[in-house]
Amino acid sequence: MQRFTDKVAIITGASRGIGLATAHRIVAEGGRVVLTGRKPETLQDAVEALGADRASAVAGKVDDPAHREEVFAHVAERYGRLDHLVNNAGINPAWGPVLEIEPSVVRKILDVNVVAALEWTRDAVAAGLSTSIVNTSSISGTSTSPNIAFYGVSKAALINLTAQLAQELAPRLRVNAVAPAVVKTKLSRALYESREEEVAAGYPLGRLGVPDDVAGPVAFLLSDDAAWITGQTLRIDGGASVVPVG
Repeated sequence: MQRFTDKVAIITGASRGIGLATAHRIVAEGGRVVLTGRKPETLQDAVEALGADRASAVAGKVDDPAHREEVFAHVAERYGRLDHLVNNAGINPAWGPVLEIEPSVVRKILDVNVVAALEWTRDAVAAGLSTSIVNTSSISGTSTSPNIAFYGVSKAALINLTAQLAQELAPRLRVNAVAPAVVKTKLSRALYESREEEVAAGYPLGRLGVPDDVAGPVAFLLSDDAAWITGQTLRIDGGASVVPVG
């Protein structure tokens, strides 16, 4: 399939993991990508792997307005169009009960995981975004999530933001989200490291996710194959949500 021929996508948090896997999928289907992330060296490695004719990168913090401005200026100068946005960047710097999280950390989680997604969307719309947005939420945003509680709260907010934006931006743009369970990335390592078999046993499909398991559904939701889908959050959880309680 070549669903992204001549299309341009911005992907935040794309130097590794789900963001980078999504970039590979879009490029494989004929598209071009602009990657963002905090570390220039890691981004450069990603661009080299994707091909400099198909990918470019701008380093910076996702919640920094100056970084956003630089990215959209780069897109306008290099490509002159913008078709897709993937709000993939996210953080989880806190571990433990929600009542023990410092207020400054709570604000930082919200700034990166929710407010930044809104701001990137706002700027993308102003820049002439033509087709679709996908937000990376989490299965933790659909239920309780011990020890990563406020991360879950932020991802629940992102799910609702997705629905709100879908309603406001229709029919011009589609806005959807994905909600992965445990995917083997650096961000989620604490959830499975040293006990992967035990964690995987809780999934009917018998394994943890890998970035490509999410990249495929993201590409689908971005593409015209999902032309009549908006405001939805797709669970990508190895069947965990169908396991009966008790």
